Formats: sequence, C-alpha cells, structure tokens
Amino acid sequence: MPRKNYICNPKPVFNPPKNGKKRSNFICYAMKKALEIDVARSTLNKTLLAIDPKTGNILPRFRRLNEHRACAMRAIVLAMLYYYNINSRLVEASVEKLSDECGLSTFSKSGNKSITRTSRLISKFLEPMGFVICKRKKTESNSNYVPKKIFLTPNFFMLLHISQSQIKQYFLKQKKILNILKIEKKGGAFFDMKNISQLDEKFARRKILNALINHYTADELAIIGPQGLKKKIDIEYGKLCKLYKKKY
Repeated sequence: MPRKNYICNPKPVFNPPKNGKKRSNFICYAMKKALEIDVARSTLNKTLLAIDPKTGNILPRFRRLNEHRACAMRAIVLAMLYYYNINSRLVEASVEKLSDECGLSTFSKSGNKSITRTSRLISKFLEPMGFVICKRKKTESNSNYVPKKIFLTPNFFMLLHISQSQIKQYFLKQKKILNILKIEKKGGAFFDMKNISQLDEKFARRKILNALINHYTADELAIIGPQGLKKKIDIEYGKLCKLYKKKY
C-alpha cells in the first residue's frame, strides 16, 4: 500500500450521539476552545517531558505527533470532553466508544474491529505527556492491561488554555446556582430545578411558584400575599437568568 494511503480515515471527526443529553456550560465552553485551538500543535507537546506511566522515568526516545496522529488527537480531545464528568474527572466512555464516534475504528476483511489507532494515541502519547491518567485492568485471557478508566489532568486543560482557577470558578458558580435552585422545604426535602436554559419562562416561574407554595405554610402565604409572592418569583427567576447569561 502506498505510504500516503496507509491510514484509514486520515481526517477523523468526532460525531456525538444524536440523542445525547445537553452538556454543561463548562463542557460546551471547553469544547468550543478545543475547536478554536489546534491542540495537536500546542507548545506543550514540545516542551513537556514524556514520562513512562509504569516506571515514572523520562522516556529518552519518544515519538511526537505526525500529521495522522495529530488529526486523531484533535478528534479524541473533543470526544473526551464530551464525555467528561467534571466532578469525578472521569471520561465516561470506553476507548472503543471514543474510537467509534471519532471514526478511528477499523475493520478487517473478516469483520474484526480494531481500535489500535485510538488506544495507541492514548497509551503512547496522551498518557506519557501527562494529559490523561489511565487505570488499567488485567484481562482474564492474557497478561495485557487495557485502559478501563481515563481521567483528564490539569495538563489536558492547559492544552485548551483553561486554568485550574477557571475550573474552580465554575465549581463556585455551580454552588451558587444550587443554592438558588434548591429551596429547602420542611422535613428536609429539596426542590431541584433543571437547567434554566432548557426551560421556557412560564414553566420556570411555575416551578418556582410550586416550590414556594410547598415551602411556606398557608398562614405564611396569606401574610406574603399575591404581590409579595410574585415579587419573590421575580427575584428568584432574575437570579437564575443572570447566572446563566454570564459567559464562562
């Protein structure tokens, strides 16, 4: 096979599932940054030392990104972000799923699937460079170790020019949102509103109204009155809109 044709799908692209749930504001922001910045040509790829994840030693001979692996990295970074859980720092997708949705999986003439292109990118580049940490599990059939869990590191977000302080700010913002969205009722129950961006104004206001009605007694509602109740709804709804209109 000619050298220029030795790679199947030389221009892989991440295609998220059509019925996938809405991602958080932070993930949308990070994915937007990944599209704007060429992560495969980041200066980090040249300046960071490659470390053997098994021994912790510096790898004196280390293969940098050629164009085909660079294309694969651009797609995989988006896929990892899409499935990233910011609380656990875990990529909630298998290597096979990442490979399939980036168009990096290949099939032999006999129909056997190979995800080697993706697994090698992870184990031979992303992991030694410190962009991800992999936890492996020994297979029962042989002595090979396969990545079972992938965690994104601060270095990964440095590729996107996202600092740890920005991530902490996101957590603080989420905490503020939860304080607004959760109105404590008597008995220790909570009201949780869905992401305001997914709700129309009438539905959101009705949800807030129901929460307030459940929160106060009949006597307290009588004292507050219709105008006072409307004012409380306006205040809570305004806080929600203000928080979600802020660009991360």
